[in-house]
Amino acid sequence: MPPGSAARSGTAGLRADALHNRNRILEVAGDLLAERGLDVPMAAIARHAGVGVATLYRRFPTRQALVREVFADRFAACASAVEDALAAPDPWTAFRTAVEQVCAVQAGDRGFNSAFVSAYFQEFGVGGELDRVMRGLTELTRRAKDAGRLRADFAAEDFTLLVMANSGISVQPSEAAQAASRRLVAYLLDAFRADRAGPADPLPPPAPLDLYDVLRPR
Repeated sequence: MPPGSAARSGTAGLRADALHNRNRILEVAGDLLAERGLDVPMAAIARHAGVGVATLYRRFPTRQALVREVFADRFAACASAVEDALAAPDPWTAFRTAVEQVCAVQAGDRGFNSAFVSAYFQEFGVGGELDRVMRGLTELTRRAKDAGRLRADFAAEDFTLLVMANSGISVQPSEAAQAASRRLVAYLLDAFRADRAGPADPLPPPAPLDLYDVLRPR
């Protein structure tokens, strides 16, 4: 996982060897966090990166600082996936693609998923990114409904249900989690189609769920 633009912030003035160490730390940290989650020891990250623990803490003085750098691009990727979908001409394809890509990011990286639903939510300062995602999903929902492709009783709270359901998958090894997520999302998207809704099968009312409440620590 090469460090992205967000991960390269604060590199001005670093010597070439220091920059190499920093990027190596971020690359290894991303891999280990994806595999093991947020509890991976900082010493293990330093060891796998081939640097001393002192070097790691000199570059990233806290675990929060390291996690924030590693996953900043992941949050941006979710927002970009929704923005790209908004440019798609077919409303149902756009809606489906956005849901698939956001869930793929969430399920494919155990560490990111943990960060997404843990106390690190506030540390990331992703409220603005999350607002962009939700505004985009709301617009994609409106377009798909107007086109007669998305069932009329689909509610904003159903996005939260989707995130909650997909979140539980990440406890599995990465390949299994991604395969399970793809199947779950396919099942749910099929259920979301307008031709799957019938007057004889009304849904229960939407649950009083808010995505911010799910993401904030208890």
